[in-house]
Amino acid sequence: MNTEEVLGIFREAGAVLEGHFILTSGLRSPVFLQKARVFMHPDKTERLCKALAEKIRKAVPGRIDYVVGPAVGGLIPAYETSRHLGAPAIWVEREGGEFRLRRFEIDKGSRVVIVEDIVTTGLSIRETIECLREIGAEVVAAACIIDRSAGKTDVGVPLIALAEYEVPAYPPDRLPPELAAIPAVKPGSRNI
Repeated sequence: MNTEEVLGIFREAGAVLEGHFILTSGLRSPVFLQKARVFMHPDKTERLCKALAEKIRKAVPGRIDYVVGPAVGGLIPAYETSRHLGAPAIWVEREGGEFRLRRFEIDKGSRVVIVEDIVTTGLSIRETIECLREIGAEVVAAACIIDRSAGKTDVGVPLIALAEYEVPAYPPDRLPPELAAIPAVKPGSRNI
């Protein structure tokens, strides 16, 4: 599956929004990818995550013990991708502002792949890596449905993206005039 096919699924679901958006990272963008509109459709989610699992399988040699999703955005794609990889899906969630593996235990040395929905700055993945390394897991890769940085974001492990789609993102104090003229909305799931 290529980037245009992925974006086609997002467009079919009405998930490519235009306006002035405050991203989870705090950056501002004229485009927001509302993945919830895609993930509400099991058939679309399955197509994306099956293709992502195939890409992960080609890129990651050896076993994968767990697929880990950062809550909330990574829960559905991590679960569906894990189904196609044949590995258990678990998740990290925020406790006191930091990611923790609260509901599960894993053995030291477990080989894990983090699966996220959409990556812009990679902060959630980096925080998930830190959490997992603290408990002795080996993070072999991270993966996402769409990398909004088009490969520019460094998460500290190989990042496998089903699609790379560079969308402009700006700090709030450096908005282009046409974006500054539109009221900002925050459709994401985390406050920064």
